[in-house]
Amino acid sequence: MTRQRILITGASSGLGEGMARRFAAMGRDLALCARRTERLDALSSELTGKHPGIRVAVRPLDVTDTDAVSPTFRELDAELGGIDRVVVNAGLGKGTKIGTGRADANLDTMRTNALGALAQCEAALELFRERDAGHLVLVSSVSADRGLPGAKAAYAASKAAVSALGEGLTTELARSPITVTTLVPGFIETDMSGRAGDARLLATLDDGVDAMVAAIEKESTRAALPGLRWKVIDVALRFLPRAVTARVV
Repeated sequence: MTRQRILITGASSGLGEGMARRFAAMGRDLALCARRTERLDALSSELTGKHPGIRVAVRPLDVTDTDAVSPTFRELDAELGGIDRVVVNAGLGKGTKIGTGRADANLDTMRTNALGALAQCEAALELFRERDAGHLVLVSSVSADRGLPGAKAAYAASKAAVSALGEGLTTELARSPITVTTLVPGFIETDMSGRAGDARLLATLDDGVDAMVAAIEKESTRAALPGLRWKVIDVALRFLPRAVTARVV
C-alpha cells in the first residue's frame, strides 16, 4: 500500500527533515510541522523546486501546546485531501541529573517527548478511526530499552513512554486496517542524538534516515536501527542482566 500523504512533526531539522527529503523524492505529498517555521518554509521551497509534482503544506506547531495539535493535524488533513500516515517525530534531547537544580530541562523533555507524543497519537488516530485507515509511526529510541543514569534519565524515561504507547496501540489495532510502527533508533548523527552517543557507535544521518524510511515503508511493527549492530544492542539492553548492560550505558 502506498501512503501518498504523509505528515511529519519535528520536520525542520535532523531525522524529520531527512525523512521529508526521502519521501519527497519518492513522490509523496507532505504535511510538515515544527516550531521553526522559517526552516519549514525553506524546506518546502526546496522540495517543491526539486520535485514539482508533489504538494507540501506547512504549519507551525509546538507539540507541548497539546490543544493545538489536533486542529493543526485537521487543517493539514483538509489541505492535502486526507493524511495517510503520521510520523510522530518531534522530540527534545536536553536533560540534567535529577535533583541538581535544573528540573526545567527534564520537564521540558518529558512534556515534548511523552505528552507531546500522546497528543499527536490522539490527533492522528481521531483522523484514522474516522476513515478506518492509516499508518501511525512513533519515533522512540534505543534509550527507551533500559533506564539510563545521569543527564540521560529523563530522556530515556520519556522515550520509554513512547515505546510503551506504540506497543499498546499495536496490540489494540492489530486486527484493524490501522497500522502502527515503533522505530527505535540508536545513535544517529543529528544535533540531538549525535552529541549524546558514543562516537564509535554513531551512524551517519543518511544511513539513519534510509533505515527509518525503509522500516516505515515496510510498516514494520517495531524496528531497531540502523543496521545489525543496533538490533543486537536493542536485544542486549532489553534482555541481558543489568550488571552486564550497566557497563554499556
